[in-house]
Amino acid sequence: MSTVVDVVSQLLFPESIERLVIPSRSNESSENRGSIPVDILDTPKEYIFYMDVPGLSKSDIQVTVEDENTLVIRSNGKRKREESEEEGCKYVRLERKPPLKLMRKFNLPDTCNVSAITAKCENGVLTVVVQKLPPPSKAKTVKVAIS
Repeated sequence: MSTVVDVVSQLLFPESIERLVIPSRSNESSENRGSIPVDILDTPKEYIFYMDVPGLSKSDIQVTVEDENTLVIRSNGKRKREESEEEGCKYVRLERKPPLKLMRKFNLPDTCNVSAITAKCENGVLTVVVQKLPPPSKAKTVKVAIS
């Protein structure tokens, strides 16, 4: 039944934003890779990706485009611990685990301007904005008089 719903949905909504998301590989170890939670907003002029990246700074995150239309977001998964300047100090409890190595890939439609992608990281949220290309102009019809 879900296959029929998927086919009908694809016929009715061929440019669905959900086609952007590339499924994660099942053979990746959960210890080595994590999945960045993402919200994708489709506006008339751009796609906006919102991802939670707590504990990571902008220097820990890489945003790239591969194969001309695949948006790739990854992190190295390292967090620096604050070291005390006083001698003899040590942690007595470490509960906050360092972030996992994160990676997400998204297929971008042909209507995206991959040279105009921006990203910012503030308060543990990464925001990536992918500008859309203007729609192609519609073909003009010129009526020619027949003599």
